[in-house]
Amino acid sequence: MQDNATPPEPLKNGAVADAYARNWVDQYAPAATRPYLRLSRADRPIGTWLLLLPCWWGLSLAMLYDGQATWYDLWVFIGCALGAFLMRGAGCTWNDITDRDIDAQVARTRSRPIPSGQVSVKGAAVWMVLQALISFAILLSFNAAAIRLGVLALLPVAIYPFAKRFTWWPQMFLGLAFNWGALLAWTAHTGQLDAPAVVLYLAGIAWTLFYDTIYAHQDTEDDALIGVKSTARLFGENSGKWLRRFLMATVGLMGIAVIYAALPTASPLAMVFALVGPWAMGWHMAWQLRGLDIHDTGKMLQLFRANRDTGILPLLFFAIALLL
Repeated sequence: MQDNATPPEPLKNGAVADAYARNWVDQYAPAATRPYLRLSRADRPIGTWLLLLPCWWGLSLAMLYDGQATWYDLWVFIGCALGAFLMRGAGCTWNDITDRDIDAQVARTRSRPIPSGQVSVKGAAVWMVLQALISFAILLSFNAAAIRLGVLALLPVAIYPFAKRFTWWPQMFLGLAFNWGALLAWTAHTGQLDAPAVVLYLAGIAWTLFYDTIYAHQDTEDDALIGVKSTARLFGENSGKWLRRFLMATVGLMGIAVIYAALPTASPLAMVFALVGPWAMGWHMAWQLRGLDIHDTGKMLQLFRANRDTGILPLLFFAIALLL
């Protein structure tokens, strides 16, 4: 399930430096739409996966929690996928608007649509609002409690692009935003926010600290020159130790969330299979640590992208548990 992790060189047709090789945007999308799709990172789908998977974790554990599954849950499943694509696009657009001057100074990001001149700031703002409005229309199909949570999610999304300016822990703010779907999807199913969802949310934040620290190691030299903060710069050569801590926190917290979710209605066998999910996720994170080389930017991108598979593993075991 691994993607080609070698970033292509920026092309004359406007391709972004760290886009997936032979991605559908650069190959098949109409030329007029490509700058906007690049702005939404449609040529780099890993971010959509990382935003979506906590939603599906939350929905799966919510169904395990009360032992119920309806056709409405199928819509929540689909709606989360559509919303993740749209809100990831809107969030990335907002990030690129606020970071346009910083992006122009970083080798990996100066080919993005705004600093490269493919899209104006005004055009990007219109594109951001359009994506957010469509996403909001999907949110309105959920229950009232989920709608309130969805609106509240705008707060960490709005703050995140500025975090790197005032804290060494911007990855924490990304975790707050990117894992909100675990709370929202759980609430969309149950109608209320329960403790297992909150613990699952914390597990997701620990996971984000893991993968986004790896990602941030691609830019440490440029970030140091322009004064941008990150956990990668903060941890430096000690990153491996911190990543192991985030691994243990992810597995431990997700395991607690599974136990709390499964206790009310799940069978012992379903509990066992659900608990294999965090273990499998931890195994995959440990595999990443064995290949860690913070001085090899290509390797860091490859490991970051591998986290799609990391997040899919527990979902597979949650799905099995639901069938038992």
